[in-house]
Amino acid sequence: MAGVLDPQLKRALAERVRYYNELGIYDFYRREPAIADPSTRRDAELYESPSIQPEQRDLMTPRSKAAIAVPVEENIFEVAIPNAESGVADPVQALRLIREDLGDCTRCRLSKQGRKQIVFGVGNPNADLMFIGEAPGADEDQQGEPFVGRAGQLLNNMIKAMGLRREDVYIANIIKCRPPGNRTPERDECETCSPFLMRQIAAIRPKAIVALGAVAAKTLLAINAPMSEFRGRWFDFRGTKLAVTYHPAFLLRDPRQKKETWKDLQMVMKELGLTIPAKGVD
Repeated sequence: MAGVLDPQLKRALAERVRYYNELGIYDFYRREPAIADPSTRRDAELYESPSIQPEQRDLMTPRSKAAIAVPVEENIFEVAIPNAESGVADPVQALRLIREDLGDCTRCRLSKQGRKQIVFGVGNPNADLMFIGEAPGADEDQQGEPFVGRAGQLLNNMIKAMGLRREDVYIANIIKCRPPGNRTPERDECETCSPFLMRQIAAIRPKAIVALGAVAAKTLLAINAPMSEFRGRWFDFRGTKLAVTYHPAFLLRDPRQKKETWKDLQMVMKELGLTIPAKGVD
């Protein structure tokens, strides 16, 4: 029977599990102790024997020592702390709890590099379609809403071309704070912030996700590839279909790619059963 954990150890384990939860890791498995090599089993039994003196154990071979099973507490993860929204079926309430859990986040350096406010996400909590960009810009940081600047106006046009309204979809970013100078988010910033995005996706449960740009695609899919390899195909993302297209900010710099973007959006519309109009993205 497992012993009772020391309260201090319980607190330490709780903090460790919370850390893993924020990284998007929720399932833990206990590895059974095993001695793989039969030739070392006898040495292992002897090593554990109370009749063996410490100086005798020091003479054992490294191979024999490596075979020794380390006792593991049976209920070591009893103190796992579930997400605040666990068991909440209503996506509106779930998103509110996630936002409250995020708080006035100071988990990464961006909180001290000039950001004005957190840009959480906006749209229909019951949306079938979710757009995920890279990071807030100056306008988004000022207004607290994703995609409200020039790139946001173009995204609105893209959504409209699909026969939808901005209010019909949900829009978010990989990270929720503006990087200084609108620089590309660093890897550790994405890793720190994206678990909250994963929780948003789990709460909304969209039928399809569109990753806008390479940063969003690489972070969500954990694949380092050029846009040419991302586009024109579906990826499975935790049971949800995910497509990749160009970021609206890139399209402002290179309008020639709007035709290619329209092809990507048509693929998404077909998957969602939407009528495809003849006119593309303006």
